[in-house]
Amino acid sequence: MIKVGIIGGSGYTAGELLRLLVHHPKVELDFVYSTTNAGVSIHKQHPDLIGEINLEFTDAVNPHVDVLFLCLGHGRSRSFLETNTFSKNTKVIDLGNDFRLNEDQKFLDRDFIYGLPELQKDTIKSAQNIANPGCFATAIQLGLLPLASAGKLRDTVHVNATTGSTGAGVIPGKTTHFSWRDNNFSSYKVFTHQHLGEIEQSLQQLQTDFDVPLFFIPNRGNFSKGIYATMYTKYEGSESEAKELYTSFYSDSEFTVVSDDEIHLKQVVNTNKCILHITKKNGMLLITSVIDNLIKGASGQAIHNMNLMFGLEEKTGLELKASAF
Repeated sequence: MIKVGIIGGSGYTAGELLRLLVHHPKVELDFVYSTTNAGVSIHKQHPDLIGEINLEFTDAVNPHVDVLFLCLGHGRSRSFLETNTFSKNTKVIDLGNDFRLNEDQKFLDRDFIYGLPELQKDTIKSAQNIANPGCFATAIQLGLLPLASAGKLRDTVHVNATTGSTGAGVIPGKTTHFSWRDNNFSSYKVFTHQHLGEIEQSLQQLQTDFDVPLFFIPNRGNFSKGIYATMYTKYEGSESEAKELYTSFYSDSEFTVVSDDEIHLKQVVNTNKCILHITKKNGMLLITSVIDNLIKGASGQAIHNMNLMFGLEEKTGLELKASAF
């Protein structure tokens, strides 16, 4: 069994991670670290886990676990690893943004690999440390990588993506309270979102001369989970050629599929899937991408990476049912 430790166990991401790991057939939960909840039963913070898990949060760590998931929030993983030493054999999967960019991937004695399986599955298999992608970044990259792989991103790319309220974290804020979010819609960090760096980095990995503008408008939706992203850019080929490009690119992907029919969020919420839809009109290729922001965009993808790192079948612990209706 793979002994797992989780750092930062009280948030939405950690809660989703726990829900998946508690039923993973190859995993044993060793500890869940939370200084603010030490000694408290995990199901008190995550009530849906009552009857599923008997562990309590702890403020102590086991430095010899097989894999460590960092769910600390952006910018806090570095300081944690600086003050807590783990075995050189302990694999680390960081769900924050500390190590996603190339210039940040070497830290102390650890080298982090960007963990988007559809981009570099073989590299992940031999990795010791993973920087898990961001949620918006996952949905958008999966929508654009096939074009980059064929060198076809030659004109401005326009992206509009809407995320559910869980994307803002478990601590309530002005834009996450139900009374504000319900029957409301807004944009934020227009053209400046922090996920742009990792998106552009991956596109340049496949298309080294990629240098066209990528205009990204992130939106807050009045729903809890999911990301619905649309991307469009000029495309010279036919719609059928584009569909073949996407289908071929994801032919060995366990979780990313191309749909001939129009798609919607309930097809992916509560799953580790990304579903894409391709259409072309008036010279513009429109790509629609839908994911669950907490699973495919965070915890499910982290477990997918763990499965690859430990030589497990990719879908182990991730064969999940969509909410559907």
